[in-house]
Amino acid sequence: MASSLPDHASLLRELKEVRRAGLVRLRGRELPALESVAQTVTAPGARAPGAAVETLLRLAVTRLDAGTLRTAAEYTLGLAQGTRDWPASSRRARAASVYGVSVERFRKDHEVMVLGQVAEHVLRLAAEAAAEPGAVVAEEGVGTHRTVRVRAGERPVTLTLHVHPVDLLRDVDVVVSPSNVHFALPERYKSSVAASLRRAASVRGVTGDVLDDPVHDELTKWASRHGTSGRAVLPGTVAATGAGALAGQGVRRIYHAAVAVPRAGTNDYDVLPSDITRAASRALAVLAEEHDRFDPPLRSVCFPLLGSGRGGLPYDVSLAALWAAVEAELARGAGWDVHFVVRTPAAAALVERIPAGIRPPHDRRTPGRPDGMGEDPRSA
Repeated sequence: MASSLPDHASLLRELKEVRRAGLVRLRGRELPALESVAQTVTAPGARAPGAAVETLLRLAVTRLDAGTLRTAAEYTLGLAQGTRDWPASSRRARAASVYGVSVERFRKDHEVMVLGQVAEHVLRLAAEAAAEPGAVVAEEGVGTHRTVRVRAGERPVTLTLHVHPVDLLRDVDVVVSPSNVHFALPERYKSSVAASLRRAASVRGVTGDVLDDPVHDELTKWASRHGTSGRAVLPGTVAATGAGALAGQGVRRIYHAAVAVPRAGTNDYDVLPSDITRAASRALAVLAEEHDRFDPPLRSVCFPLLGSGRGGLPYDVSLAALWAAVEAELARGAGWDVHFVVRTPAAAALVERIPAGIRPPHDRRTPGRPDGMGEDPRSA
């Protein structure tokens, strides 16, 4: 079967064509190598012209190491939220900024490396499909949203599980975003949950330039209004802001949960499961306070696995700390529509095992980096 696989050079050549054309202009393009792989790894419903190739590329890019490599690939190919119709020059410039290099250096060096890595993962997907003929590796729109039926106290409740990047959330009223205790947001080009939300909430011009950074500005005003500018808040504090451009996706509020405590004189910080529980409880309390201030009232809230990215907490520890607060609230009769968003199958499997019970975590300190934490394979 190996002889039927496309060669790396052909895939790389076609990926360069995708980069030039952009996702909105894939229909009618000659991409025989990518299309042959896409036809074997995607479900029939995703096999419309262009759709199968896009699904294949999204799957290949999710297999890249989280961080600069994956982020640059998403911008280069127009897979990042809101960039599919950007001109190739704007996407290249944004990808270059991820590595902090000039556009020309990125074109000659980093871009070739990034697309080469995408081609490698496309080949691996092709090999997996060849090893198990008939198996569907990627199915667009299927498996990214699941329901989990659990009991909270004596009540049966249904949770919604999203298995995709946080900035793809739609029609969820509130998203909880991890933060450090100074509410210092990470730069937009980083790969963390907080950075992804800041990036997606930014208002951009037709060339992709940032015209407004509303989440950063609102968070700064929140700190000033509450007298916390320049100093740390208590772990578990939650600051509520608007969602900026995410309002176009049906997201109305972002609750910034302070869960990371920097260590003096270092780039490390501590994350305690008890602080995650406290922050989740506070987020639900803020939701209750704000519920009737909006029309229609706020009802749904989505949690990433706080502290499980660069925060360093194992997925099960983060989830158990979150679930302790969520279960207590739902058991008291709260009618919130609760969602979880994760990036990996391993994290998704843990959420799906909530009905069987979660091992309560030991309260322990974990070193990390204070630039926005959340579930994204050791990068969020």
